[in-house]
Amino acid sequence: MPMPQTICPLEELSLFLQRHDRLYILTGAGMSTASGIPDYRDRDGVRRGRAPIQGPEFRNYDAMRRRYWARSMIGWPVLSKAQPNAGHGSIARLEAAGRLAGLVTQNVDGLHQRAGSRDVVELHGSIHRVRCLACDARFERAAIQTALEALNPYMSEATAVAAPDGDAHLEPHCLENFTVPACMRCGGMLMPDVVFFGDGVPRTCAEQAEARLREADGMLIIGSSLMVLSSFRLCRMAAEAGMPIAAINLGRTRADHMLSLKVDAQAEQILPGLVDQLQ
Repeated sequence: MPMPQTICPLEELSLFLQRHDRLYILTGAGMSTASGIPDYRDRDGVRRGRAPIQGPEFRNYDAMRRRYWARSMIGWPVLSKAQPNAGHGSIARLEAAGRLAGLVTQNVDGLHQRAGSRDVVELHGSIHRVRCLACDARFERAAIQTALEALNPYMSEATAVAAPDGDAHLEPHCLENFTVPACMRCGGMLMPDVVFFGDGVPRTCAEQAEARLREADGMLIIGSSLMVLSSFRLCRMAAEAGMPIAAINLGRTRADHMLSLKVDAQAEQILPGLVDQLQ
């Protein structure tokens, strides 16, 4: 009696992409690790290193703002020079072919747009923008970098190990005399245009992400453990609507029990070939 044929996960994922031509893609930090940007969590979804600054801490404590901007002054140039990888390029090709209902990312690095994706919902904002909390003026992050360097010339030779989202691991003594720039328009408090831990996703952004999900016929998670509620709730909404969900991720996710298919791999290694098969 012949043995039943089995399909490997990669073949299953290829069939998944072929069946769903209104795909909803949700990406996380694992999408950008091949571009040299560290991620937050290990294969078990456990956060590495020191806990990140919380939004209320940043707004309420001068010491927290010094810590953030000093580390960002060293870490942001590394992130700003990062290049999209083959995974980003493959997703841009899917969009260009009209096969996406939506692309939502937890990442703040802007690499999807640099790869050619046009319609991207940035669930957690963009590290490349800065806003004033007093007058709502907006600035390019590059302009703030110039101000940081002018105010803190003693930091020009500082180096540190890169951390996620343009952060860097600096020794505490580097922070004592650090000067934080103020808004060039009104002198108010400047904050990166990102969703800090402890803060919520802006309502308009959440609504955009949900609207695109309603137009989809399948969901693909790439490089996210889904440990953050803002992304997990989208996955939960898809599951409650009966939408099939696949994932490309190294290690466990919070939604493993909701997945119909999971491939333990890096997106930049498998997506190009899978997208080629759709042409």
